[in-house]
Amino acid sequence: MQTRDYLRYIVEGIHSVVFATVDSMGRPVTCAIDIMDYDEGGLYFLTAKGKNFYGRLKGNDNIAFTAMKGRDTLSCVAVSVQGRAREIGADRLVDLFFKNPYMEKIYPDADSRGALTVFQIYEGTGEWFDLSRFPIERASFSFGGIQADEAGYFVTDRCIGCKFCRSRCPQACIDTAQTPAVIRQEHCLHCGNCLEICPVGAIERRNIL
Repeated sequence: MQTRDYLRYIVEGIHSVVFATVDSMGRPVTCAIDIMDYDEGGLYFLTAKGKNFYGRLKGNDNIAFTAMKGRDTLSCVAVSVQGRAREIGADRLVDLFFKNPYMEKIYPDADSRGALTVFQIYEGTGEWFDLSRFPIERASFSFGGIQADEAGYFVTDRCIGCKFCRSRCPQACIDTAQTPAVIRQEHCLHCGNCLEICPVGAIERRNIL
């Protein structure tokens, strides 16, 4: 999938996410937020200026959220995004209400909507994680002109071809037909079993938060 497909899935396939901001003391705070629209510029949501959430967004533009969909763990698709958000005002309010008509039940008239403002997540990196498949599917994406860092476990040239790593991999996603072995990143759980068992320290961990 392309980045636009991931953004569309967040809005249309999941919609409600667990959103994290940072308070004035540097402590993380979570809340439930609806991601209401997307385009080439990023993702859009709204809030009221009187909410603590608004204050946190204005005080620190770094944000993160996780969205999940599925009946249970083994049917679950999860999408996580971390990036930056900025206030763009009320210009998109009419459009967001049109695309999310349930908002009219919460803010039924123009007067009650006067406190609302729209934020844009204008840059970010994300990860798609699909547990409904075996092996699992993982993918990274980015938007807003930034690039996602290479993350995961990688086999270096120190590999001796012993195949111990594959014997411990729960997703059987390590190709040991060649030396050095190759970890198929699109199926990797990031569990670290391969790193722990490698007898020569040929596996390295990169940029996993």
